[in-house]
Amino acid sequence: MTRVALLRYPGTWSERDFEHAFSLIPDVETKIVWHEDADLRGFDAAIIPGGFSYGDYLRAGAIAKISPATKELRRFAAEGKPVLGSCNGFQILCEAGLLPGALLRNASLEYRCDWIHIRVESDRTPWTAGLARQVLRMPIGHGEGCYVADADTIAELEANGQVVFRYTDERGAATLDANPNGSTANIAGVSNAEGNVVGLMPHPERCVEALLGGTDGYRVLANIAHALAGTGRAIFK
Repeated sequence: MTRVALLRYPGTWSERDFEHAFSLIPDVETKIVWHEDADLRGFDAAIIPGGFSYGDYLRAGAIAKISPATKELRRFAAEGKPVLGSCNGFQILCEAGLLPGALLRNASLEYRCDWIHIRVESDRTPWTAGLARQVLRMPIGHGEGCYVADADTIAELEANGQVVFRYTDERGAATLDANPNGSTANIAGVSNAEGNVVGLMPHPERCVEALLGGTDGYRVLANIAHALAGTGRAIFK
């Protein structure tokens, strides 16, 4: 049985969506962990959910990065355990230095809530194994989803295969029109150098059953049960 911790910060809300999503996946059990009581020992993977942690004051994720949960998350990630941050979770991971780059206001300065397409650029993470080059359809809901980094960092991410998801049209073409927020190089999600920490702006937990409009999120989340070989350690470390 794979045990997944769902971190709850003040202002996040998507942990309940993740709880439901993982309930549909065999051999996975979850527990919502309050940020002040974060102890990830005994868990195999961790989720940082979407929402508005601390009201997005200062910047999205800027206060959450000093939470006890984030300190524990650094230790957890250093052990090679799989970590996934969606939307505000992606912002927190970048603010905490667990992922490179930053998320800024959408280029349109508008909140975007829509279904988009992303192409899986890397299958070297425990969340994307076997999905490389596949085009997935997922919902977004964010006002600060414009991924940016300096030119050298972008070049390094591209060279190292750390760009995990890229905004595309339904045919997989990374066009300007397919980019919902102005992200550099249409980047929708990245990983750390080791590949065990992944952040993305779309919400896989919102598309795990046909009733919700799509099931591509299930394909990403279900990978974690297969990526852990019953040892509690990521095979991608």
